[in-house]
Amino acid sequence: MIRPSDPDSLARELLGRELCDLEEEEQSVLERVAAGNYIGVDANEAAQLNMSFGDRLADRVAAVGGSWGFIIAFGVVLFGWMILNSGVLQEMGAKPFDAYPFIFLNLMLSMLAAIQAPVIMMSQNRQAKKDRIAARHDYEVNLRTQLEILRLSRRVDRFTHMMLRAARKSEDDERLVDDIQSLIHELGD
Repeated sequence: MIRPSDPDSLARELLGRELCDLEEEEQSVLERVAAGNYIGVDANEAAQLNMSFGDRLADRVAAVGGSWGFIIAFGVVLFGWMILNSGVLQEMGAKPFDAYPFIFLNLMLSMLAAIQAPVIMMSQNRQAKKDRIAARHDYEVNLRTQLEILRLSRRVDRFTHMMLRAARKSEDDERLVDDIQSLIHELGD
């Protein structure tokens, strides 16, 4: 049995097409299969390798800003701000630093929203990019699996035909011929 060791012959044998006619991802999978390398970079690892400092920061800000802990803590801060500036400071003899209608608080909330929204969108874009990498990785794994199944199927076919030829050469053992033919029929079904 001759095992194809180059991507060109694998493409012709398994896919029935020339290597140059295949997509870039399919070509890279065939090259890995021909080299005997079936394990590629994990999708999460591939995404991590391309992350910049800004990407990591955006992911952290989105993780913190989109959590219940942040919402509860921010609610407590807002409630405390309003209580403090509503009357607590006046009862202590001090003038509230941001009296009702809380104009300074509104300014701070607007600035926070103006900064936080684009950072969260950056993180969502990164997640979409990670999803595309994961989808491409899944496609490559599926293609490698299909190629290996095709290779194994062809090996089994060649093996059974070799066994049948050998059995026919020695016609002394008719049972062996019958067993091999029934095996071929089972594999064909």
